[in-house]
Amino acid sequence: MERREFITFVVSAAAWPIVARAQQGDRLRRVGVLLGWSAGAPQAGPFLAAFTEGLTELGLIEGRNIHIEYRWAGTDAELMRKFAKELIDLHPDVIVGHSTPVTTALQHETRSIPIVFVTVSDPVGSRFVSSLAHPGGNMTGFINIESSLGGKWIELLKEVAPGITRAGLLFNPETAPHAEYYRRPFEAAARFRAIEPFAAVVRTRDDIERVLADIAGEPNVGLAVMPDIFSADPKNLNLIILLVARHRLPTVFPYRYMITAGGLISYGIDNTDLWRRTPTYIDRLIKGERPGDLPVQLPTKFELAVNLKTAKNLGVAIPPALLARADEVIE
Repeated sequence: MERREFITFVVSAAAWPIVARAQQGDRLRRVGVLLGWSAGAPQAGPFLAAFTEGLTELGLIEGRNIHIEYRWAGTDAELMRKFAKELIDLHPDVIVGHSTPVTTALQHETRSIPIVFVTVSDPVGSRFVSSLAHPGGNMTGFINIESSLGGKWIELLKEVAPGITRAGLLFNPETAPHAEYYRRPFEAAARFRAIEPFAAVVRTRDDIERVLADIAGEPNVGLAVMPDIFSADPKNLNLIILLVARHRLPTVFPYRYMITAGGLISYGIDNTDLWRRTPTYIDRLIKGERPGDLPVQLPTKFELAVNLKTAKNLGVAIPPALLARADEVIE
């Protein structure tokens, strides 16, 4: 979905006359959606389109039997808390929380309204659920990515840059409280391959510039970007992509849209599929099932993407075997 189409989609959704379009005999259900993106974030369009398609396939139609209240918090913790309270005060039937920080804000406001989280990394470690199989409480949802993929990022770095001896994992601890979920397998895989792992901690855009400049001053170093709403923010993502290109740092990203934006290589979940599946739990909760009885869902689709133009600019030779495995190759 192009940016103009996405903006039209959001504005139109907000403008639909809800009560006038409700049909006789249908109860209009209210769903709150709190997003860890800023309004207009390019990656949000395709994911929310998939979300809407999933609702429609289940017979949940905006203005007929469902009304969705969207809030866009970006990475602003204060906005997350404000919008979480706003949505709770609307007494929705279900709330969808996107990202770990957003879900934390929602949990602080309610322990009774059903919450479906999406793209959350470690719901057990974050104490959203008791276990994946038996969540308990008022939350369940869809895991963002498997922790073992931290090891996969090391493998990919070694494939595209065989000479690396150090590998950093870039993240913001304030927006990625789940960092240890990825660091452990990342570090174990690095040491297994005689690579020294380190944490590339950033909290601001200035940190991004400073940390990447420091890393670039060392020989034989690679980088992996952790799933994190801070690095997913378009301004931060574009800065990371710009700087790793400038410093010629081989870098692995967690999502395909980051490669479309100019990153070198990515391996992670198919986010579109995750958002398309999310309405299945909204439907079940509306029909009376309890969130604590619905198992947390694992990702089922993964994708590998490579940007050959970026590889050429970095002077990186992508092995033919890796290209043959790729789900998308950008020329």
